[in-house]
Amino acid sequence: MTEQHEFDKGYWDRHWHQVNHDHPDAVGAAPPHPYLARETAGLTPGTVLDAGCGTGTEAIWLASHGWQVTAVDIASAALALAAGRAADAGVPERVRWVEADLTTWEPGTQFDLVTTHYAHPAMPHLAFYDRIAGWVAPGGSLLIVGHLHTSEATGHGHHPPEEASVTLADITAGLDSATWEMVTAEEHRRSMPGREVPLHDVVVRATRRR
Repeated sequence: MTEQHEFDKGYWDRHWHQVNHDHPDAVGAAPPHPYLARETAGLTPGTVLDAGCGTGTEAIWLASHGWQVTAVDIASAALALAAGRAADAGVPERVRWVEADLTTWEPGTQFDLVTTHYAHPAMPHLAFYDRIAGWVAPGGSLLIVGHLHTSEATGHGHHPPEEASVTLADITAGLDSATWEMVTAEEHRRSMPGREVPLHDVVVRATRRR
């Protein structure tokens, strides 16, 4: 039987405390997701929301490439690590760290780019994507990287929980063509150092029509 997770604040604070305790040298050692550089290469840096930023790898990369970043996560433990890493990278002034529950938080503004990488919110994924899509400014971009729903084992050594994986078709079906121009809609299978089995990713980028 698949283990169920709530993915609430308590779960994520425990997770990041444990990761930092067990593997302190590994926190921040991984590079940004490979899709981030590719999908933002043609975009003019502006304002960006990193939804579910964890320890800040993608947020810091974006800040280092000229973006003004609002990075949001529910876990105070992750944000504390992220803020320290941003200072070490020399970009603390380019990132605003926000501790908030993305299922209820409202940014009060729209962004040139809204991105999320492997976020596991305490709500259905498709509803979460629909929610953050509303924060993209006209002419702006939405970039989603998620766990692809598959019957194969993942790079974590097991299947991601069913509630934490999605299909490409489900994501694209939720982006109305009257509002969104689809730029990227792909499934990927990639290997990572130290992992015996590959990761299965879904990558979607769309531009909000003006």
